[in-house]
Amino acid sequence: MSELPKTFDPSAIEAKWYAHWEETGAFRPHRPTAEPYTIVNPPPNVTGSLHIGHALDNTLQDILIRHARLKGKDALWVVGTDHAGIATQMVVERQLNEKGQKRTDFTREDFIAKVWEWKEESGGQITRQLRRLGCSMDWANERFTMDEGFSRAVLKVFVDLYNQKLIYRDKRLVNWDPGLKTAISDLEVETREVNGKFWHFRYPLADGSGHISVATTRPETMLADMAIAVNPEDDRYKAWVGKKVRLPITGREIPIVADEHADPELGSGAVKITPGHDFNDFEVGKRAGIKAADMLNMLDAEARVVQTADGLVPADFVGLDRFEARKQVVAAIEAAGLLEKVEDRVIQTPFGDRSGQVIEPWLTDQWYVDAETLAKPAIEAVKSGAIKVVPQTWEKTYFNWMENIQPWCVSRQLWWGHQIPAWYDADGNVFVAESEDEAKALAGGKDLTRDPDVLDTWFSSALWPFGTLGWPDQTEALARHYPNDVLISGFDILFFWDARMAMQGIQFMKDVPWKTLYLHGLVRAADGQKMSKSKGNVVDPLGLIDQYGADALRFFMAAMESQGRDVKMDEKRVEGYRNFATKLWNATRFAQANGISGSTSLEAPAATSAINRWIISEVSATLAKLDKAFEELRFDGMADAIYHFVWDQFCDWYLELIKGQIDDETKAVAGWVLDQILVMLHPFMPFITEELWHALADRPYDLIHARWPAPGASADAAASAEIDWLIRLVSEVRTAKNELGIAPGARLNAFVRDAGPLTVERLANQQAAIARLARLDAVSTDAAPAGGAVQLVVDEATFVLPLEGVIDLAAERARITKAIEAVSKEAASLAGRLNNPAFVEKAKPEAVEKARADHAEKAAEVEKLTAALARLGA
Repeated sequence: MSELPKTFDPSAIEAKWYAHWEETGAFRPHRPTAEPYTIVNPPPNVTGSLHIGHALDNTLQDILIRHARLKGKDALWVVGTDHAGIATQMVVERQLNEKGQKRTDFTREDFIAKVWEWKEESGGQITRQLRRLGCSMDWANERFTMDEGFSRAVLKVFVDLYNQKLIYRDKRLVNWDPGLKTAISDLEVETREVNGKFWHFRYPLADGSGHISVATTRPETMLADMAIAVNPEDDRYKAWVGKKVRLPITGREIPIVADEHADPELGSGAVKITPGHDFNDFEVGKRAGIKAADMLNMLDAEARVVQTADGLVPADFVGLDRFEARKQVVAAIEAAGLLEKVEDRVIQTPFGDRSGQVIEPWLTDQWYVDAETLAKPAIEAVKSGAIKVVPQTWEKTYFNWMENIQPWCVSRQLWWGHQIPAWYDADGNVFVAESEDEAKALAGGKDLTRDPDVLDTWFSSALWPFGTLGWPDQTEALARHYPNDVLISGFDILFFWDARMAMQGIQFMKDVPWKTLYLHGLVRAADGQKMSKSKGNVVDPLGLIDQYGADALRFFMAAMESQGRDVKMDEKRVEGYRNFATKLWNATRFAQANGISGSTSLEAPAATSAINRWIISEVSATLAKLDKAFEELRFDGMADAIYHFVWDQFCDWYLELIKGQIDDETKAVAGWVLDQILVMLHPFMPFITEELWHALADRPYDLIHARWPAPGASADAAASAEIDWLIRLVSEVRTAKNELGIAPGARLNAFVRDAGPLTVERLANQQAAIARLARLDAVSTDAAPAGGAVQLVVDEATFVLPLEGVIDLAAERARITKAIEAVSKEAASLAGRLNNPAFVEKAKPEAVEKARADHAEKAAEVEKLTAALARLGA
């Protein structure tokens, strides 16, 4: 127990308490017989640094895990990082490039050794930053998706799925990044708007009877065209189906096929089909009977033109970069008189989010997971309620994706990652096993070559809920903490990670990975735009922590997290929550100065005064709101309940009401209430609450291991009603003074009429508080003297406050009347704009929003002034 400094400085306490918690093992207390509670942290990339989305995601998780710990549960928050195949390999390759070296200067083993070296030296940045946020993770058992135990789990899953015929090798289109020379996932593709062209070509019919027009944004791909598609309902082309077209440049003859993919309303209604270089065309080609093995490929891994299997690409095109080939194709078509027209178009173009290269759909041999089969039990798990999705509105999106799921490409052309456990003999036969020795045994001792590809990082991270707990070994941790209780996830990785965890968890553990899936939104800029470096609106959470403290940022995240909505960044609100922390700091200093110390009892102390009975009731009511909000995972409701209790009931009213009358009972009650506040607030603001916990008393244990409140006190209706009445009376007097321009400290007299026995009793009970807080020298039941006065109604009683000699009543009435006229005029003008469809529909959304806010403000001001005028009477 120590005296608190006058000024609250978050930086002075945060590092101290985090180091203390971690050194004492506070994040993982030994509770072998307690009810388990488990969350796994979405493993951030080992290359990453803390961004504002991490701050939201991890704050929500920490709130739940700290709450569970306070509830006495065996709370485990699994932590670790993802090896991030592409990102990490790029970092190390960039370092080599700076030294004039490249990856291929090294053997695969030597390069991987360099990546591990980088990981040991520089890979812990984000874990240090998570500590700054206050995340109470199980660091003693930190995992990494490439560590030995987890890697064993990854290999076993691959081999088992292969043996179950749920993993296979196939030739299909992938997102190919020509810069990185690897397949990438949809999540790693960034769609941008690019100014481009829409070229219209005429393809001659093979029989010389005419031509058919097609349009394309990628003219170079016509070197590998294999069909023309028209809609079967398009009368213009019904007679053409089955005919052939002779392609310009290559001379290849291709059929005209009927397929609903062709839109009769778009262009000519005919579409060129290049199944080896377009995802939609691939499906059209399959429906037309073209096998994947026969689909033409005209590009190499660097997106340069190669000869097609039929040998029809002219030699002067072979070797050209795709964009140079585009120019040459257009020139050749134009020279042949077959260029119909060119339109300017804004084109949605896929780019690799790391390489910045335009992505090519490319036909390659890759490893695939039969996601359709794995998805079925994962769909049923949500339908049956085995997995509860919060908010429930996301279920429709989940079902839509899972019921239409495509084969999952899990191979990547990288060196860093889990190398695929597949070996080939000289004839190309594949042998899949967990080790080379096992593979050789399967191959009868033949010489084998290992597949050079690695697994998609989403494949390994899909095992996170059980691989981190020791699987495939049947460990005590696995038996105790699987399934996990809840997963907190951004909705943007619902398919890439969450759904795949559901599939793999059910497949290998025969149970869901978590009982509840909570999906939160994005953190957006203050104007609602998505944050991006190019817009310059990215907010650095570490900068906010430096300025306002981690507790303020955490509370902001909780307060703004409303189910089904994105979070709008608002630095002013973060600052406001720092002020909230300061208010609690000052309240504790007040307690210290008045001999109020921490409680030794979980139960509420005995209380006789209405004020103390009221605040105990308010603790119970706040706790009930908090418990309900935790049960429903309504983080904004949690924050709202504790904020208003601390700021309004405790600081603004209770502490003011007890000033000057702090007896032993009040000291006991005030100390107990402060303790309950610190415990209830701890999941949201762990640093300041731990500091204040120890400032109030010499404690045998830290707040992080305290007990969640159990007041053992029911609502005291009589005390609550009396103090509620007192607060309303004082508030009415203060509001009237403010509206009439009377100094807050000015002392007045009051006369009450129509007061019932209960009001008279309350006036007697609370005489001292009324005199001090309402600045009323006397409250009399005698008739009020003649003359101007302000009248206030509280319940059945009317309080008359004479104002003769205090203000010029006539001048005040004139002032208020004039103000009402002016503000009403402004409100009417704004209402006119908002009722004008031209303004609402054509103005910028932010302008319309501002007009609505201004109108609401002016309308409220009119209402307030009208009430003030009414109080003055005629």
